[in-house]
Amino acid sequence: MLNIDTNNTNSVQSFIRTIAWVVSILFLGLIFVLPLVSVSTNLFETGAILGLPTLLLSVWISGIISKMFYILPEWEKMVILRLGKFDGIRGAGFFIIPPFIYSVASIVDTRLETNQVEATATLTKDNVPTKVTAAIEFRVEDPKKAVIDVQNYRNSVTWLSTEALKNTIGSLDLKELLSERDQISESLKIQIDENAAIYGIDVKAVRITDIDTPQSLVEELAVIARARRTAEAKMIQANAEVSVANKTKEAAEILETANGGMRLRELQVLSEISKEQGSTIIVYPYGDRSGQEIAHAVAGQKKG
Repeated sequence: MLNIDTNNTNSVQSFIRTIAWVVSILFLGLIFVLPLVSVSTNLFETGAILGLPTLLLSVWISGIISKMFYILPEWEKMVILRLGKFDGIRGAGFFIIPPFIYSVASIVDTRLETNQVEATATLTKDNVPTKVTAAIEFRVEDPKKAVIDVQNYRNSVTWLSTEALKNTIGSLDLKELLSERDQISESLKIQIDENAAIYGIDVKAVRITDIDTPQSLVEELAVIARARRTAEAKMIQANAEVSVANKTKEAAEILETANGGMRLRELQVLSEISKEQGSTIIVYPYGDRSGQEIAHAVAGQKKG
């Protein structure tokens, strides 16, 4: 849609310039021919002698007049010079720039642009060669600075972004680079925006899109990560066992100090065991022979 709108705007501007050129050349032709007709008695000889120079002069002046008319879309700004010095910013819409005294330095697109930058074979803080790719989103905020103060603002932003990316990589370990993308992107955005403001550029966002490291190193990091996760799982299990042991110890101390507490606990355990299917529980005093005989008899019947 944007391309279509730009083409439509250019078509309207070309149409207006063509109309202006035709009207100018007809008007100038009448101005140059009528005096010759009124003075000369032989129009043919006069046309043969002065026709070609008059036609060339009319075409040249008409071309200059037609190029005075401009139509710019909403997202374009024109930097105007007057006798070589900055005069102002024009746009958007229809306007006329007089020739000779005024000139157009540049027409700047103020829409948001996205540029990709790469930092290749850059060493991290732990000496790991890494290639990082980032996307930079920026727009021209001050057309005067972007045109007058720098020759090519796009190349300047690319250079600033690449240098900031390399410096950031060199100040971080590979682990930090892989795990803290969002924080690194925000830090890069602030750095680049501060420097690009000199050129009239506003950096909207920086996004790290790819981090390329040696495959052997990636495998080593995967092994280390697995070992670390295994160690953490064992530590969690050991801490849980210690916590259970402490709670069991506290419960035992409470049951020992409470009157009849241990007996109640034994009954509770027996009640839980009795809930299992196919189990028979015989309770008798410790050392009672008759109880033992009954228990052995029941156990023998179960086996039989």
